[in-house]
Amino acid sequence: MTSPTPDLEDRVLGGWLGRIAGNMLGKPVERGDHWTRDRIDRYLRTADALPLTDYLPALSPPPDPAEFDLRPEWRQCTRGGIDGSVRDDDVDYAILGLHLLETHGAGFSTEEVGELWLLRLPYLQTFTAERAAYRNLASGIRPPLSATVDNPYQEWIGALIRADVYGWTSPGDPRRAASLARRDAVLSHTGNGVYGAMWAAALIAAAFTAPDARTALEAALTEIPPGCRLSRTVRRAMALHEAGLGWADTLADLDQEAGQLHWIHVVPNAAVITAGLLYGKGDFTSTIALTVRGGLDTDSNGATAGSVAGVLCGAAAIPPQWTEPLRDRVRSAVFGFDGVAIGELARRTVALVP
Repeated sequence: MTSPTPDLEDRVLGGWLGRIAGNMLGKPVERGDHWTRDRIDRYLRTADALPLTDYLPALSPPPDPAEFDLRPEWRQCTRGGIDGSVRDDDVDYAILGLHLLETHGAGFSTEEVGELWLLRLPYLQTFTAERAAYRNLASGIRPPLSATVDNPYQEWIGALIRADVYGWTSPGDPRRAASLARRDAVLSHTGNGVYGAMWAAALIAAAFTAPDARTALEAALTEIPPGCRLSRTVRRAMALHEAGLGWADTLADLDQEAGQLHWIHVVPNAAVITAGLLYGKGDFTSTIALTVRGGLDTDSNGATAGSVAGVLCGAAAIPPQWTEPLRDRVRSAVFGFDGVAIGELARRTVALVP
């Protein structure tokens, strides 16, 4: 194996920083049934924060608590209150994936993913499909049944948020990234839930060598079935952008496409991520700001879009208002990783690149 180039190290660090910053930006308004796009923008206008170029400002006390009801962690993830990242599953799974590859290598099995969950991840820090799969594993139900027994969340966004590390360790190789992500995803998801993880991993891998987000998106789509609903929705978002439709109109059209899917379902969230990447036009700040303003699962979407944008531009190009408040430190529920330095996570990730 050749020594990693400085460019690779910077891009991997950019992915980690982008994921954490995007997650922190979206966390205060993470509740898609309440924090609609309209409500998020009304909050930002009230706070005189449009265009959004930094973490969300706090309105304390808010003029209307019922209208602008931020998540309980808002003090630790709003502008001026951030001192390192807050703990979140969107970052926990990236850390757990890194530990998986360090422990078992790229030949890991789905069963080994499950074993690591039981050893390293507290049950009450899992949600939706992951909690269902965790419960099944603890009851002795093995993959792939662990994904299907008493699990109504099989196509939700959980597997997608676990995919980044497979892209970071497969720079320029979307097929490898998608294959690794699939092996992880089938522990808890089926159908579009699995395709979402494969798409995200391939997207991040492609971002290492793609000249722009659109090229990376096109490469990622080749790794999932072209007829699946997720693929059709992402292609629809790309077509609307190419036709010159504005960001808000594109998302309104995609709302109709998604129908009555739950706000944590992977398909409408992939549409929001795609729109954020395309209309962000390669600018890190614009990309994560538009993605979070797109609503739905805001912290997960901000994290994935931030990871892609961070890889595309590299850590050195991420504006300091996003990175300096993180203090190079991560809070995590993964046993043995709380307080770890972001730079250390990036260096360990680079060491896994074949």
